[in-house]
Amino acid sequence: MRKSPDATDRYVGSRVRMRRLMLGMSQTELAQAVGVTFQQVQKYEKGTNRVSASRLQQMSHVMGVPIPFFFDGSLGRSTPSKATATASDPSYISEFLATKDGLSLVKAFMRIKDRNIRLPIVRLVEQIAGLEK
Repeated sequence: MRKSPDATDRYVGSRVRMRRLMLGMSQTELAQAVGVTFQQVQKYEKGTNRVSASRLQQMSHVMGVPIPFFFDGSLGRSTPSKATATASDPSYISEFLATKDGLSLVKAFMRIKDRNIRLPIVRLVEQIAGLEK
């Protein structure tokens, strides 16, 4: 019988993925930098395999973040399912930023300096999201 990934392992993996995408780094590049295969990085990012303390330290060095970055927003909380996550929940934001689309959207949106342009975009996305309920 297969054990399902632990919520903390999934969360840490999503933070690894988010940071890797922020840096524009491939799974292969990260794998080579920390001495594992890209398949192992995939397993870390999905939470299928737990990241050891020494490997997490290597990743934090390679990706230029402190080790607590990988746990921000997860400690002392249970991770909600995607179905019950809300926009105010930090794990919801982390899951979004751990996707290519989410990260691209945030980067592009932040380049729009004029609030009068950003606000209608937010309203449009809210309306579209409301239609999909």
